[in-house]
Amino acid sequence: MELYVIRRPSAWANLEELKAAGAKSARIGTEEMSDRVRWIRSYVVHEPDGRIGTFCIYEARDGASIREHARRVGMPGEEFYKVATTVVVCPDPAELATA
Repeated sequence: MELYVIRRPSAWANLEELKAAGAKSARIGTEEMSDRVRWIRSYVVHEPDGRIGTFCIYEARDGASIREHARRVGMPGEEFYKVATTVVVCPDPAELATA
């Protein structure tokens, strides 16, 4: 599997909608597509239009698997990029707070 960044701009009206989509995404990934996709983490952002968007980190077999997972969940999944490499300068602050 390869590492991908998936951009989902302005996909949700609020954090409650995002939470529901996240639960469905995790369930589908774990129960139906565990051999094709694995959700690693997401960075949630406030979009200029007031909606919620995300940058998600996934492992996936290929782009078709990302599209299929997004289709099953009912969320955007066409804007994604294969990760070339990772540069970590400092750990995520959220990781430090929960460690």
